[in-house]
Amino acid sequence: MPEEEEKNELGNRTDEDKRTFIKVALTASALLAAGGVAVIAKSITNSQSGVTGPALSFPRVKIGTVSQLQTNEAVLFNYPLEETPNYLIKLGTKAPGGVGPDSDIVAYSQLCQHLGCNYSFQAPRTSPKCNGAYVASSPVGYCCCHGSVYDLVNGGKVIGGPSPRPLPMVLLDVDPSGDIYAIGMTPPTIFGHNTGSNDVSADLQGGTPVT
Repeated sequence: MPEEEEKNELGNRTDEDKRTFIKVALTASALLAAGGVAVIAKSITNSQSGVTGPALSFPRVKIGTVSQLQTNEAVLFNYPLEETPNYLIKLGTKAPGGVGPDSDIVAYSQLCQHLGCNYSFQAPRTSPKCNGAYVASSPVGYCCCHGSVYDLVNGGKVIGGPSPRPLPMVLLDVDPSGDIYAIGMTPPTIFGHNTGSNDVSADLQGGTPVT
């Protein structure tokens, strides 16, 4: 009897080992499959964006100097793509994300977050060409396509019209000589170009990176 019990116990262990092996094998296969999908997806993203090799990073590009800026006069520049325009503005009042001696220099994408139109910068007490009845009480972005209005003193938030999202802000850096550099973008998106992705090559999809 002891010998027979020993054989049964050995058989039970063998069955259990087989089941464990099968579970491990299935789990490993699933992980390999998921990894393959991820590699394929990344390959597709890089192919669509024209990116090869390591993921691109946001470039550091000089866009102006502190001494050249006039309060409430917007300066246009393209960043991070040649197809994505932005406004550089000295607001004359301290603003979140502002740089310079007075923390009042900001930059935003000029593409409306509603349908991608180019909105206009409106200094205080001015009106857009399309709507003389509207008078800006503070620096705003006004889109004549459908009336979206953005508060440029408070992070580009939507204060009027149909836009579903605030404006992406250009991250700025000022060196000791007063030169202003664009160094990145905040989410949510440049219209048609994701800036919230972990893969910056996707952020630069659809255009030519500024150099």
